[in-house]
Amino acid sequence: MTNWQELTITVNREAEEAASNILIESGSQGVAIDDSADYLGGAGKYGELFPEIEQVETVKITAYYPESVNMEDIEREVSHRLAELSDVGLETGQVELFTQELAEEDWAENWKKYYEPARITHDLTIVPSWTDYEATADEKIIKLDPGMAFGTGTHPTTKMSLFALEQVLRGGETIIDVGTGSGVLSIASSLLGAKDIYAYDLDDVAVRVAQENIDLNAGTDNIHVAAGDLLKGVTQKADVIVANILADILVNLTEDAYRLIKDEGYLIMSGIISEKLDMVLEAAYSAGFLLETHMVQGEWNALVFKKTDDISGIIGG
Repeated sequence: MTNWQELTITVNREAEEAASNILIESGSQGVAIDDSADYLGGAGKYGELFPEIEQVETVKITAYYPESVNMEDIEREVSHRLAELSDVGLETGQVELFTQELAEEDWAENWKKYYEPARITHDLTIVPSWTDYEATADEKIIKLDPGMAFGTGTHPTTKMSLFALEQVLRGGETIIDVGTGSGVLSIASSLLGAKDIYAYDLDDVAVRVAQENIDLNAGTDNIHVAAGDLLKGVTQKADVIVANILADILVNLTEDAYRLIKDEGYLIMSGIISEKLDMVLEAAYSAGFLLETHMVQGEWNALVFKKTDDISGIIGG
């Protein structure tokens, strides 16, 4: 029987996305995220009851590795890269690492039990690729393989991005998805009627994973995935640009986003921890955008900006 090795880290919520990527890039075959903020509000959108969970500032991320890898080397690499996050303004807090071994049959089933079909918006339902799921007439299904990278698409930052896309898309748009990760936002854009989607990520692993997830979903040939550093060198004009990445990175794309977004187009930004909200707002306002929608779930924020001279419908307008 093949055994697997489990590495669990605890970090500040702000560093969750970056820490998850570090674990994937270190060779993890999948990650599971335990975040107390997911249980805020007592009940989900569709009536599911949440248990009472003590709210804490940290999240627990569990990664799974084959038994053949040297976990001492993995721990050193992960610890070193987590320490470097402070160089880009991310506070990890007191990082804790814990390892244990588990049998393949335990890992193969235990990690999958966390991932079930989840209806995220009125139209969109995320379904793990191995699940037999029959959609109702009004559901649009996004098939994902959460074992490949970056979670299941049900994190609050992704949920709010999906709500925002559903809010602004009417069909026929050109979309740019910055930091595509799993590709979930690009797939959703296609299902919601966008004409052309250009998905970029700096990480080659993410580019590969996004393409694999796109291939799981029929009718998504209009999504073009490529490596790219934010919007540098991009000349394609877009009706909507969506970016679900860290606040410290979002502030570096607002000028390019304003250059690329057509008049009356939208910039959707998510992944913003509350304490860095003002920083992102200032960067977007300075670029020339006006704020149309502000969504909040727990400590996470998502913002929908518009490139327009018409202040009607604008927050504060």
